[in-house]
Amino acid sequence: MICKDKRCPFHAKLSTRGRIFEGTVKKISPGNRAVVEFPRVIYYKKYERYVRTKTRIHAHIPACLSNKIEEGSKVKIAECRPLSKMIHFVVIEIKK
Repeated sequence: MICKDKRCPFHAKLSTRGRIFEGTVKKISPGNRAVVEFPRVIYYKKYERYVRTKTRIHAHIPACLSNKIEEGSKVKIAECRPLSKMIHFVVIEIKK
């Protein structure tokens, strides 16, 4: 199935570059936007302690993957050119 999404990294000319993250989909907004959350650990040198935090990133869902992604599913996102004011990432894979 070939999607007609202009922002698809597989069937259109959207190239990915830079950082790649794996996380959990927390929310799916209208307009094929997903909020992906993943944990990370930060070291504070002043207090000599580690802190666990969560990062939330908005990512575009291509049309060919939109019917397979639900809230709570694990996905892999990759950095791409800015697609809108908030979206700089695109979903490239669904993890099992």
